[in-house]
Amino acid sequence: MRLLSFAVAALAVIALVVGQQSGSAGLLGLGAVGLLLAFATFRAAAISTFLRIFSTIFAVEYAVTGAGVVLTQTGLWPSGWEAIAPPASLPTTIAVFGILVYAISFIPAIQRIARLASPYFEAPEPTTAQLWPVKRFRIGTGRLGVVLLTFLVVLNQIQVGISLRLSFFNRDFYNAIQEKDAAGFWYQLIYVFSVWAAISVVSNLIELFANYTLLIRWRRWMAEKFSSAWLRNANHYRVSLAGTADNPDQRIAEDTRAFVNQTYNFALPLLTQISTLVSFSIILWSIPVASVVPGTDISIPGFMFWMALIYSIAATWIAHMIGRSMISLEFEQERREANFRFAMARLREYSEQIALMRGEGAEQRHISERFGDIVWNFYRLVWARLRLRTFTLSFAQANVVVPYILLAPHYFSSKITLGIMTQVASAFDRVQTAMSFFIDSYQTIAAYVASINRLTTFEAAIAQAEAQGAGGAGAAIDLAEKPGRDTTIETLSLALPTGKPIVQVSGLTLSAGRSTLVIGPSGSGKSTLFRALAGIWPFGEGKIATPAGQRMLLLPQRPYLPQGSLRTALAYPAGPDTFSDVEIQAAMEKVKLGHLADRLDEVDLWGQRLSGGEQQRLAVARALLAKPDWLFLDEATASLDEQLEGEIYEVIRRELPGTSIVSIGHRSTLRAMHDDLIVMEKNADGTFSPRAKAMTAAG
Repeated sequence: MRLLSFAVAALAVIALVVGQQSGSAGLLGLGAVGLLLAFATFRAAAISTFLRIFSTIFAVEYAVTGAGVVLTQTGLWPSGWEAIAPPASLPTTIAVFGILVYAISFIPAIQRIARLASPYFEAPEPTTAQLWPVKRFRIGTGRLGVVLLTFLVVLNQIQVGISLRLSFFNRDFYNAIQEKDAAGFWYQLIYVFSVWAAISVVSNLIELFANYTLLIRWRRWMAEKFSSAWLRNANHYRVSLAGTADNPDQRIAEDTRAFVNQTYNFALPLLTQISTLVSFSIILWSIPVASVVPGTDISIPGFMFWMALIYSIAATWIAHMIGRSMISLEFEQERREANFRFAMARLREYSEQIALMRGEGAEQRHISERFGDIVWNFYRLVWARLRLRTFTLSFAQANVVVPYILLAPHYFSSKITLGIMTQVASAFDRVQTAMSFFIDSYQTIAAYVASINRLTTFEAAIAQAEAQGAGGAGAAIDLAEKPGRDTTIETLSLALPTGKPIVQVSGLTLSAGRSTLVIGPSGSGKSTLFRALAGIWPFGEGKIATPAGQRMLLLPQRPYLPQGSLRTALAYPAGPDTFSDVEIQAAMEKVKLGHLADRLDEVDLWGQRLSGGEQQRLAVARALLAKPDWLFLDEATASLDEQLEGEIYEVIRRELPGTSIVSIGHRSTLRAMHDDLIVMEKNADGTFSPRAKAMTAAG
């Protein structure tokens, strides 16, 4: 960026020198604005990657077109190429864009958008791409994104140029009609309009393909980034405990899509509108009659431009005052829609339990309440949209006649031709349309801002959960590896998410190579202690030392069975091809699931097809396959009868002789299956502490 800024500064200085010598105000303006652009380009090295892409494009375009203008003004432009010489105003317009990009980089809302968008364009991981007729090739994900975005920006500006050229066709075409010039009429239609219309169609088709390619790649990267961060280091569990970001599924699936689409659909169209604004404003300034106040001889430079500006600013302010409540309503609507979808998903997940309890009536009431929340907020949103729509429709209808009202006195007094009238009216319409961009897009902007808010709050919730996780900067529980085989808790204080203390530990050792049973009353923090040992419980402080290089596996009371085949469920969290059929079937036989051995590749809702006891035995089969160094069983056999429970524990001891086992359970029969006993005893302050007891002494 700095080298580019020096090139821009050098061209600006040359323009100032040539302009001073020739007395050209245009070159002096080109040089002055170029120096400002050089400063903005130099400073752009510190702004976000997303905005820096635009800064780079505009700086390069300024250098190229500015050099062309200087060559033209000094007579060095090649003869015969005059038709493609850049207009004197073009590099100045481009420089204004570059300066504006740097200026808006300080706006907080733009910073939030750029912070979410930039990581994709910085992504170093390689990807495969194919651009016809080039063969498939490897390129960095971020670099490909930059190439596609740059191409689309340049193509976008070319399309504005085509629109500008068609404006002059419009003038000449209607002048030919007014003058009954048949030759001029057909020439404009066949040799001007047909050519530029065809170029416009082709450029739009190319833009459509490049646009979709960029959007789907960008969305895929963002969805993977957020889902990876959410799932990493049990962040999803801590986020749900903290309750700082509701409906993460919606934020990953829907809000990333909305953000990518709307960022592109605002950035490029906004650039188009700015380009249109500047280009057609030049037309309004350059036609003398457009500076005369209708019905008078008073001349105000750029009168039609100022009218379009005042008209649009006033309308934008009114639209904002009418529609500003829509941002919070859009946010709330999406939240309530997500809550309704979640309620329906929960009903499907627990359909058996609901059916057994005849809970359909209660569920119907719950679903109706959720949908009632949607309806109540929806009507508020509808009224807000109706108010805004009433204004925007009225504004759009007025736009049709306002420029003609202003130009009619000049036309009827024969001061302008029909062609000039239509050209100025068209330019007025394009200028006020460009400045009315936010009026036409206000409803979409409200939804866009809501998506940004959901993604930024989700990102913050993940960052907080990451910091609270094992090894995180904000983790109060120090979970560290140490030499040796035992697991030791030096000091540990655990609390509920509400902040209420529940467990106090001091100097507890879980011996390797032995089986330990943890007992205590319900609510004494046994499961919470296990989760702290696993490194996923964020509420508390203390120090836990685990054996270096040893793998731990925790089996909860209710196992998780992922979607897919039975093989996938048994191998989880490893891949379905990790274990051979022989290994899987042997493990199933040992836990009394041999009757399912011929259904390994059958895809079904296994969480609903298997009984609670079968699911728990399937989880034990996972442990037999995984062979962890430490196995924590959190009432993982509670759904089994005492005899089967004893047989399963015997299998675990026999098949995993080198595994240290720690169990939570309430049955007295479990004591005979373990070597050591830990009892959760109540303290005077209401908390519980685990204390080692002799098997015979425990009551």
